[in-house]
Amino acid sequence: MSTESTTDLDGQKKAAILVACLGPKAAGKLLGALSDEEVEQITLDVSSLGSIDSATRAAVLEEFHAMMLANNYVTQGGIEYARNLLETAFGPEKAVEILARLQSSLQEVPFDFLRKADAGQIVSFIQDEHPQTIALILAHLESNVSAIVLTALPPDKQADVVMRIATMDRTPPEIVREVERVLERKMASVFSQGFTFAGGVKEVAEIMNRVERSTEKSIMSNLEERDPELADEIARLMFTFDDIMYVDDAGIQKALREIEQKDLALALKSANESVTEKILKNLSERARDMIREEIEFLGPTRLKNIEEAQQKMVAVIRRLEDAGELFIQGRGGGAEEQIVV
Repeated sequence: MSTESTTDLDGQKKAAILVACLGPKAAGKLLGALSDEEVEQITLDVSSLGSIDSATRAAVLEEFHAMMLANNYVTQGGIEYARNLLETAFGPEKAVEILARLQSSLQEVPFDFLRKADAGQIVSFIQDEHPQTIALILAHLESNVSAIVLTALPPDKQADVVMRIATMDRTPPEIVREVERVLERKMASVFSQGFTFAGGVKEVAEIMNRVERSTEKSIMSNLEERDPELADEIARLMFTFDDIMYVDDAGIQKALREIEQKDLALALKSANESVTEKILKNLSERARDMIREEIEFLGPTRLKNIEEAQQKMVAVIRRLEDAGELFIQGRGGGAEEQIVV
């Protein structure tokens, strides 16, 4: 492939070059954040790239780095803040060029004015609004703030709001602007353009992980009656196999007593190093050796089987937590769950 300036390349081709330059590990993490269709397209583009000269590679990586910085600056302090920092780092002309490429990122974040407000103030502003309006607002706030607001809502409204956040997809700009105008008289409004993407089951799981345990149980119980499949999907995302890192050692040991050796070996076959170390250190030396041998004897294994084994352990941990027999750090934060030593 001959040398090209990045201005001669479309975004799709730049993405393919970036993935090709990152290497398998970093590229894998990047692709993991994309949709199946996007992954397929990028894979096809990468396969047709051929050789990439050093000048093109350097130009694409430099642009990617600059765009990431610009995005971070916009998120941290807004457009003017980003412009000032970019001018300092790259000079005025380059800063303008970078910001021009960030057209979709230059809009103010919807409900950004609420991010500086106290959670109690937010509750007083929105508690009497329609559940769909509350869901739209909470989906755009930090999950820890949304958790506080959600906890303060009436029980019958909590589950309704959670369902609306979980099933939220795209919100037309006129809807966002209308909701913002309702709050404009009390707080500064934010004008946004283009579609905003927020909500979804993952957002609900993040919020639910931070509400009081009693609130979580109440909401989940309500959801199980109204939409069992949605409740199960949220529950599975609320605590993943990787979250075992946050379980106290005594809890890990209790859970391990209920897990068969073969299932544990399967679960650890593709586990990250930190989780594997966390689990193995709670086994006896003899048991650790047996598990390592079992993993070696497994050979090639279907990912589906590994995930099923991991889900078995997750189910045991969640059941033990529900029974109060183990503690997961960062869950809720109520006085009844705090540990005094």
